[in-house]
Amino acid sequence: MSTDYRELPPDLPIPVDDGAADHLAGMVLPELRLASTRGGTLSLSELAAVRLVAYVYPQTGTPGEPSPPDWDDIPGARGCTPQSCAFRDSLAEFAELGASVIGVSAQSPGEQRKFAEREHIPFPLLSDAGLSLAAGLRLPTFEVEGMTLYKRLTFVAEAGRIVKAFYPVFPPDRNAAQVIAWLQHRPYTSPTHN
Repeated sequence: MSTDYRELPPDLPIPVDDGAADHLAGMVLPELRLASTRGGTLSLSELAAVRLVAYVYPQTGTPGEPSPPDWDDIPGARGCTPQSCAFRDSLAEFAELGASVIGVSAQSPGEQRKFAEREHIPFPLLSDAGLSLAAGLRLPTFEVEGMTLYKRLTFVAEAGRIVKAFYPVFPPDRNAAQVIAWLQHRPYTSPTHN
């Protein structure tokens, strides 16, 4: 197993679409508050007035600490750092398309804060250690080493309603580009600019 979290090994197993996100289009974002790397909490309902891109990921790696055993063998598990960095590097393009970006995982706020500082992530990463979003939207999860983690997916919400779900996400480092390509073909006018 490679320990360079910024690179994806060439032989990762490809996740299969098990239909676990088919229900998301049309769902309303639940009203809940999650701890943010920006300090305090963010409410998904507060973000509902904007075009929101939320990428949901299992967990980021920590330099010098091993991933769970056989992490690279779990389809879709590996790639949180490359995915986050791709969203970071594409942030100006998302802004041009009227979209705000957030990341969500079940990791603790402290783990996410360290990751955001280490990788210079300028947008909020939200901690959903209690899996409240999973319960509210019936998001897919998996179990490893006694932890329940999110399966990787990305959704776009407009005016508080999910309009598109990307699932499964593979390879994760190309997800930001896939979302941008989709947004470019979907005109959007912010409710605050009508």
